[in-house]
Amino acid sequence: MTDHESATPQPIPHSVWSNPWHFIAFGFGSGTLPKAPGTWGSLVALPFIPLWQMLPDWGYWLMLGLTMLFGFWLCGKVADDLRVHDHEGIVWDEMVGMWITLWLVPEGWHWLLIGFLVFRVMDILKPWPIRWIDRHVHGGVGIMLDDVLAGVFAWLAMQLIVWGLA
Repeated sequence: MTDHESATPQPIPHSVWSNPWHFIAFGFGSGTLPKAPGTWGSLVALPFIPLWQMLPDWGYWLMLGLTMLFGFWLCGKVADDLRVHDHEGIVWDEMVGMWITLWLVPEGWHWLLIGFLVFRVMDILKPWPIRWIDRHVHGGVGIMLDDVLAGVFAWLAMQLIVWGLA
């Protein structure tokens, strides 16, 4: 369980279904599911991967940069709107983390599964400096940055796995 996935679920704001920014930040509604919203948000990110893999490598990289910058703004705006530090239902950060994890990974459902598992382990365990950032960096940057770094760590692990199996 990540730090923002508390034992007592936070109430789901009705604005998720009426405000498009909230709907996107909540992973198109996946962040409203009752248990482990970060895991659900990570799963919702997977169907996008085959689309991103159709881009040239630099296009995928550009998409990652744009979705990350958008996420800094989006997650900060929605957290401010909801008057919370990091609502557990905000899962755009997990989605971007998954997309980072699977950049330059071969196509195929088994790679998606491995990447999903590796990212979730990194996101849950939060090795240093991810845990420190999660606790000390606030706002949209703080919401996003721990998952971006978890994605980078998972990406490195995935590259080692791909290289080891090549």
